[in-house]
Amino acid sequence: MWRKNMSSLLRASAKAAILQPLQSSSINPASAITPFNACHPFLRTSLKQCSMTLLHSREYSSSPAPEAKSEVPIKSDGQAVASREHQLGPTKSGDKPRVVVLGSGWAGCRLMKELDTQLYDIVCISARNHMVFTPLLASTCVGTLEFRSVAEPLRTIQPAIGKASSSYAFLAQCTGVDTQNHEVHCEAIVEDRIKDRVSNWPFKVAYDKLVIATGAQAVTFGIKGVEENAIFLREVAHARDIRSRLLYNLMASDTPGITEEEKSRLLHCVVVGGGPTGVEFSGELSDFIHRDVYFKYSHVKNYIHVTLIEANEILSSFDMRLREYAVRQLTKAGVRLVRGVVKDVEPGKLVLSDGSVVPYGLLVWSTGVGASKFVRSLQLEKSPGGRIGVDEWLQVPGVEDVYSIGDCSGYLPKTGKHVLPALAQVAERQGKYLAKTLNGIAKAGGGRAGSASDLPKGDPFEYHHLGSMASVGRFKALVDLRESKESKGVSWAGFVSWLVWRSAYLTRVMSWRNRFYVATNWATTFVFGRDISRL
Repeated sequence: MWRKNMSSLLRASAKAAILQPLQSSSINPASAITPFNACHPFLRTSLKQCSMTLLHSREYSSSPAPEAKSEVPIKSDGQAVASREHQLGPTKSGDKPRVVVLGSGWAGCRLMKELDTQLYDIVCISARNHMVFTPLLASTCVGTLEFRSVAEPLRTIQPAIGKASSSYAFLAQCTGVDTQNHEVHCEAIVEDRIKDRVSNWPFKVAYDKLVIATGAQAVTFGIKGVEENAIFLREVAHARDIRSRLLYNLMASDTPGITEEEKSRLLHCVVVGGGPTGVEFSGELSDFIHRDVYFKYSHVKNYIHVTLIEANEILSSFDMRLREYAVRQLTKAGVRLVRGVVKDVEPGKLVLSDGSVVPYGLLVWSTGVGASKFVRSLQLEKSPGGRIGVDEWLQVPGVEDVYSIGDCSGYLPKTGKHVLPALAQVAERQGKYLAKTLNGIAKAGGGRAGSASDLPKGDPFEYHHLGSMASVGRFKALVDLRESKESKGVSWAGFVSWLVWRSAYLTRVMSWRNRFYVATNWATTFVFGRDISRL
């Protein structure tokens, strides 16, 4: 009985909501369902169903009902596909010029943060909806920090993306650039759980200015088995995988009946690459072992150990005195340093060039970065190493309105400048410089596609190295403020350096929200230890 009464009530409400706008104006009946948007979700769904039934009846519709369109394109066999290619067309007279940014790393996010949204609309195309604060990513692998502490949402970095009607952040990947028609070709990112039902539907986005800031990818040197068996440390997802694998191995190694050999293998953590990322992760891992594993996994504490493999010298860009200090601290913390070249990687073991076999339960690969497959595929002039070639003003020569910044770009040899290192401070400063340049171009009337060729370019980009820092665990860090390896400058190591390291990175975190998260996580870890939950 109550269902019958509810059905009558819903039909009456739907009829009244539809008739009222139809009687007061000449609006399209199909738009009459909009008053329901303020209803409770359950009522809104029911009212929409009732209203569509009424709209399709002869009493309220004199023409056949339009065929419903699926929000997700559906394959011919019932699965979803891209039925046609959509696009965000060229800007029209009266619209603001559009800057399309490919990527959401240090360079792209700094650019979007500094762009004047009174002059430009911004469209960001990236496979993630946040920026990763990479200097603190190693700390999330062992529970020193939580993952959200190092992830900054794009809509927080540039609020116009979430507020302005013509600014967007698309969860997609760029597949090509049409410089002749000022368009980028993209495909939407589809989650693995629905890939069997939904395709990566394509779309196009027209641009007035294009900034390629897609970053770089980890270098494997063509070594067989690296991509299949190792975990890189460049994204939050990588840190989550490392943390999950580490905690699983700790629990699995305590299983009754497991052999001593298998227990040693599971608890052997191998890091390949002696740069700042590899050293900081090794330091965090050794600190985690001494301060947490020894007390919370006492049955396996004598089996877990860390090995750092480097072909040359660790932290080669640092001062010699600092490198020696890092070696002493890591060795003191129980990290085994091995100089060698990895020849082959197999499940559970890797082989060095001298033939020695190193078993592992966790393998982290951190040997630097190089040009990505997408960057190599672009028909643009390349700099040494396969990066996108740019001039002194970070513009791609030979094409109009295209710029490239960050790890994916490099100076062309004809500029007479060296390719800049793939560092966060380089990318961030390039983003800030280019934003200032584009703002100036728009103010001078050159914001539209093809309208800036006659404008003066201004001062070229200049980079001055501010120094390098790295943590080596156990309240110790290195600070090297020299501008280059050959120049003189201040450098020191120890507890004071660790305070400087933490203070510097805390102030560089993008938002006050994340600064609060980071400071709170550090305090919580110091008092209560790291979180060892495997979620």
